[in-house]
Amino acid sequence: MEMSAKVTMLCQLAFFALWSFQIRADGVTTLEARQLRDEVRDMFYHAFDGYMQHAFPLDELRPLSCQGEDTLGGYALTLIDSLDTLALLGDRERFGAAVEWIGENVRFDINKTVSVFETTIRVLGGLLSAHLIASDYSTGMKIESYNDELLHLAEDLARRMLPAFETPTGIPFGSVNLLHGVDEHESKITATAGGGTLTLEFGVLGRLTNNSVFEQITKNAVRGIWARRSKINLVGAHINVFSGEWTQK
Repeated sequence: MEMSAKVTMLCQLAFFALWSFQIRADGVTTLEARQLRDEVRDMFYHAFDGYMQHAFPLDELRPLSCQGEDTLGGYALTLIDSLDTLALLGDRERFGAAVEWIGENVRFDINKTVSVFETTIRVLGGLLSAHLIASDYSTGMKIESYNDELLHLAEDLARRMLPAFETPTGIPFGSVNLLHGVDEHESKITATAGGGTLTLEFGVLGRLTNNSVFEQITKNAVRGIWARRSKINLVGAHINVFSGEWTQK
């Protein structure tokens, strides 16, 4: 956990360095860089405030109708997805409020079928990064009342996705039901990214919880894909998770 926190802190420092230090790149002056920084901040808050006003606690905001919509799982997806950005912007008030609300209200024991890939990169990743930030003094965003609520949610969510990895190749199904596991009619075809890019989030979770299963299953998925590479070390776009045959090369 200590190493993960240090990595998080270094990423934050690098991000703020690009904002704050007097640097020039490709003819961009310090003043112009700060103006661009402010534009990025304003764009984020335009989107975030719009979501909170018109869509929260649903997953996403439909920009034309200004209505909310549950598109992934029905657990305030955009709020979870925004946690690390709020922290990077130094918004202690909103970051703290979001962490508290998620800890008190989000649960994953729901009859929802979700994308393994999207849920991993957006929800599991969002919870883990926010956990590291909220629990470490060195980030400058530590929440005194925080008691690992996001980590517990992340572990629960990951456990509910484990049935997706129960395939002959080790490559996971594309979707899984958070309450019932993989549906018997679930497609055996999945995207390469759905099996080959999950090690970061599951690996961090495994090390934070001292449970190697999370990291091992995603490494097995990567090995399952790599073992089926072409003679010139290329992989296809979609693969059958049972037969290991590429359905789109």
